[in-house]
Amino acid sequence: MEANRPFRWDLIRPDNLGSLLDDVQIWELFFLDDLIRCAARVLGQCGNGELYFVGRSVDSLFDLLSGALADTEWSSRLHPLPLSLFGSDGQALTGGELRQLRTNLAADGLAPAELMRGRPTVFVDLVHEGSTFENLYAVLRRWADDERAQWDVIRRQVRFVGITARKKTSPNTWRWQQHAGFAAELPASAIRNVSLDARIWSYFGDYQYKTAASFRRTRWTDPEVADPRRDEKTRMALAEAVKLVAAARTPKVRRRLAELLVREPAVSARWLRDLQVSLRR
Repeated sequence: MEANRPFRWDLIRPDNLGSLLDDVQIWELFFLDDLIRCAARVLGQCGNGELYFVGRSVDSLFDLLSGALADTEWSSRLHPLPLSLFGSDGQALTGGELRQLRTNLAADGLAPAELMRGRPTVFVDLVHEGSTFENLYAVLRRWADDERAQWDVIRRQVRFVGITARKKTSPNTWRWQQHAGFAAELPASAIRNVSLDARIWSYFGDYQYKTAASFRRTRWTDPEVADPRRDEKTRMALAEAVKLVAAARTPKVRRRLAELLVREPAVSARWLRDLQVSLRR
């Protein structure tokens, strides 16, 4: 069985776009400042790990960091993970679906043997109730058992960073990880949250046009996902993504990201200080 993944344009070197976006008009990046702050918090919470951006909701976060970190050694640590496991998508998978899913994940470096070594593996996604993380965790846990991998090692290597819609906090605030059964099986440091303005969270999660269709279980074996889409909404999504990557590569955005990293508790660690220096160059 071969891995199957949706097509994704190279936005760092967008030469292959040709005239695709010549007549596309898009709005300003109204979310840029909030997204930069969110990106700094995600980096500060990643524990010097490999970052996997789950699904499509965090496409803009991946694009921002891809642009800002393009000329640093961190450029190879950013991985888009096209996958939808929201709600019931990850439950009661057939044998064929499970084999295809594992093949796709293995191609992304997420097989149990890979999770046991190297840097921590950090999954990043917009979170409402946490079903995507819970389903992904269940897939990885069962896979490790089937291959008799050392789960006691893997559980210390995986992390989940949930981007939540910002709300007023109180003792009664609903927190997704307190209702996620898998959270109790991981160290307390394995789950972190980063808040984002609720309107911008909703834009990314509910309204933003995307460059690819949702990669749900019905598409995991569909060869057509490897073909680029060129409809109007896709072109608008692509134009916004290209503009975002270009902005992220400017000294202004890189310096702003470096300034925000100083506020992170992890800045006392050598790896984050080195990253900050890289962004200032």
